Amino acid sequence: MKPTKDHDERIAKMTFASVYPHYLAKAVKKGRTKEELHEVIGWLTGFDEKMMLELINEKVTFETFFNKAKLNPDAHLIKGVICGYRVEEIENPLTRQVRYLDKLVDELAKGRKMEKILRKA
Repeated sequence: MKPTKDHDERIAKMTFASVYPHYLAKAVKKGRTKEELHEVIGWLTGFDEKMMLELINEKVTFETFFNKAKLNPDAHLIKGVICGYRVEEIENPLTRQVRYLDKLVDELAKGRKMEKILRKA
């Protein structure tokens, strides 16, 4: 499946604040903690908890969220299918970054070990 231009634009305009509660609920429902979720988001983006909460309060779009992020140099190691898309094949950089985040949250919720989620050897 290949994302369309409309799909990419919708993702860019979505706010991180609107999706974050779903990430948190998914993680907690599966026995993971808010701290683990923040560690995963921080690993990908370079954001500490304070910055994450500021971005949530500002209701920034994913476009702004990832423009402010310092993407982890190992993010390219995130592979697999999420929401029907193979992450490594997504051409639009922003859509790929959002799907990286989705994939990490999914791995967290599935009980994967933190070392594996954070792509540590």
